Amino acid sequence: MKKIQIFILTVISVITFNVNAAVKIQQWQTSKGAEVYFVENHDLPIIDLSVNFAAGSARDSAEKSGLAGITRYLMTLGAAGMSDEVIANKMADIGAILSGSFDLDRAAFKLRTLSSAREKSQALQVFTQVLQKPDFSESVLSRERARIISGLQESATQPDNISSKAFMAALYGKHPYSFDESGEVETVTKIKREDLQNFYNQYYGAKGAVIALIGDLTREQASQIAEEITSGLPKSTAIAPIPAVAYPAQAIEQRISHPASQSHILLGYPGVKRGDADLFPLYVGNYILGGGGFVSRLTEEVREKRGLVYSVYSYFNPMAELGPFQVDLQTKKDQANEALKLVRETLTNFIKNGVTDNELKAAKANIIGGFPMRIDSNGKILEYLAMIGFYKLPLNYLDEYNQKVANVTAGQIKEAFNRRLKPEHFVTVIVGDPDANLTQNSVQNHSAK
Repeated sequence: MKKIQIFILTVISVITFNVNAAVKIQQWQTSKGAEVYFVENHDLPIIDLSVNFAAGSARDSAEKSGLAGITRYLMTLGAAGMSDEVIANKMADIGAILSGSFDLDRAAFKLRTLSSAREKSQALQVFTQVLQKPDFSESVLSRERARIISGLQESATQPDNISSKAFMAALYGKHPYSFDESGEVETVTKIKREDLQNFYNQYYGAKGAVIALIGDLTREQASQIAEEITSGLPKSTAIAPIPAVAYPAQAIEQRISHPASQSHILLGYPGVKRGDADLFPLYVGNYILGGGGFVSRLTEEVREKRGLVYSVYSYFNPMAELGPFQVDLQTKKDQANEALKLVRETLTNFIKNGVTDNELKAAKANIIGGFPMRIDSNGKILEYLAMIGFYKLPLNYLDEYNQKVANVTAGQIKEAFNRRLKPEHFVTVIVGDPDANLTQNSVQNHSAK
């Protein structure tokens, strides 16, 4: 029976949502102050649910980096006296799926369950206990702390992890976005059970939580579920906003020696917030610059014409505050400096000269044409509901998405890139330094030419 139910949910997860229908979002607050975003859809006998808290890694401190992530993770490994094995078995018994996500801003818990009475009731009962009654067992903490430390030690040898960590630290300095989501060996070692409990009590209150629901429910049923989920959450005080991000005062270039045969190179700058008026011009522009795969400028110039890289791409990662704009590339060590020089030239020319009409037309067609795939399942719509709710975006965000893309002009792209990105102040990190005479972890200023 368990295998049949899990199979049903797996099959259901790939059944497409009716993309021709408008996504009608209903929104309200629970009696405890949580925001609820709900889409009623009876096409499939399933319910998708997520609860999002402002408890991402930006809520860590330098002394206890990693606390936010460990708190979220351990909540799923024991609650109301249930061990992680009991929780897993209870979910498997009804074919339900408990999952979650974690980033700089958010800690999220997700549930997928059949909407039939027994399955729904048991799944929601376990899910609610995970949120309301985490055990934070000393033995589980000890076990997971050792595992996390081992993982951190291993990641410290991997060039992609080294480059990402160094990039965020150089880009954000003392801002909390600089904290590694997994923490540091020294800080994780110090985390105690009371730290987890205190963090939970501070950041997992109902007020400020965002509940996203989609599926085989009525508005009344959705409201009841939201009330049950939030009724036993901590009575925490209002959470302070994440501090504003400061732009780098000058360029930083960090070269880190590594025995790998490839150089991993990252360069970038603080980019854009969620809900920013420049978001769509920057998004469409970046599709042309480095986000459109083989049709992007960076791929064309650096990979296709010169063969200097295995991969190169760019992206904006909008957050509550300025998330990073980032260019990533990998290349042979003996080609690293040449590839980096060409990437900088391509980026500078793009910002200076903007995009062509043909590039803009093709980019819009690809983005708009691919949009139905972004909302072709309940799970994907759930992600949008959570994002809309957490970042306080308008309820018609999905309805207006394609029109906002279509309205972007070449002038808006050029103006936005010139105003938001300063290549002469970019942060650059090279792991697998091709220049033997440069000291490991050396930091140098450079000026883009």
